[in-house]
Amino acid sequence: MSSTPSTVERAFEAALYADSDAALDTGASLLASDPASDTELARRGEEFVEGAWRRGWQPADVVRIVRRELDDTHVRLVSALILDESRRSEQPRGPRWTAQLEELTAGAAGAAGAAGAADAAGASGTKARPRTEPRTDRFSYATAVLGLYRLLLRLPSIEPLEVDAPRAAAGGPKDFRMLTRIRALLAKAEATGFPEEAEALSAKAQELMARHSIDEALLAARTHAKDAPGACRIGVDPPYETAKAVLLDAVSGANRCRAVWNEALGFSTVVGFEPDLEAVELLYTSLLVQATAAMTKAEAAQRAGGRKRTKSFRQSFLAAYAHRIGDRLAEAAEGQVTAGEGELLPVLAARDVAVADETERMFPATVTTRLRGVNDAAGWEEGAAAADRAQVRARPPLR
Repeated sequence: MSSTPSTVERAFEAALYADSDAALDTGASLLASDPASDTELARRGEEFVEGAWRRGWQPADVVRIVRRELDDTHVRLVSALILDESRRSEQPRGPRWTAQLEELTAGAAGAAGAAGAADAAGASGTKARPRTEPRTDRFSYATAVLGLYRLLLRLPSIEPLEVDAPRAAAGGPKDFRMLTRIRALLAKAEATGFPEEAEALSAKAQELMARHSIDEALLAARTHAKDAPGACRIGVDPPYETAKAVLLDAVSGANRCRAVWNEALGFSTVVGFEPDLEAVELLYTSLLVQATAAMTKAEAAQRAGGRKRTKSFRQSFLAAYAHRIGDRLAEAAEGQVTAGEGELLPVLAARDVAVADETERMFPATVTTRLRGVNDAAGWEEGAAAADRAQVRARPPLR
């Protein structure tokens, strides 16, 4: 004798396996009429999150795809599910996974603080800011939850990343201070309105990243640490994502990493040793911010002169920026290798081989892509000039 399906099961059967809004409405009506189903609904949501982990996804990946495909309400819902699942999970996770959870926790705390401030402002009679999480009726809430679960259910399997391996190198207070200083330099480079100052700050940050990478590589070699390449995923968001992926590939290559772009899911997987992965994340993010600021300024000047082709100008600008940065970083990378001496060269060569082997293992079949739709001469010239201003010089010789 079969048991009667629960309200949640009937709602899932109605809503999760069809694409229409009508299907979501049917499932949401069932859930909205049965408050006793809320506990089971939340538990099933955590199961969907666990299923995403088994298919290779990580917290930041899931939040990124939800933000891309749905809206802020769904992002808040999935963030809460991920944090709840993490509190109950006993499976050990690595530093990157932990950092992603900490970022979600900070975001949730900030949202709660903003909502509390809004409530306090309303209670005091002053003009209140909109709530970060507006109150909603049960039907709307159930509709949002089912829309999220439908997306989580359909996430494809992707290349799994190592999540339980500790960082092999020093990673102590000195390491933390170095990364803090690098981030501060890049933040100043992004904020300044003077190209020469941005160039100097970015160059100094690159020097520190290079020194950090060399120090950790030599330490691992001297102590015979079981150091191995890892991987991380970096979002490559529209618009103009092909140019952004090319920029990320250039930054990765200059830092002895390899990047593989998944256009359909909006991210690149970068393979490399931990210090180099950190350098890629920091430098790519900073250069993208600088490129966007320079593009906005150049575009405004073009519009003041009567130009109207904004999309074409931006596409060509970012394509030229990525191309030119790639050239300059390739030159810098060559200088970094020739600047090494003694024990450094074989250490770096061994790491290059290890990164290539790991990339081949993770991605045995890849294809190349090329930029399309680059046909604005002014945008190309402005983008190349901006890349020149954002140049990073080669790492200094070891002393």
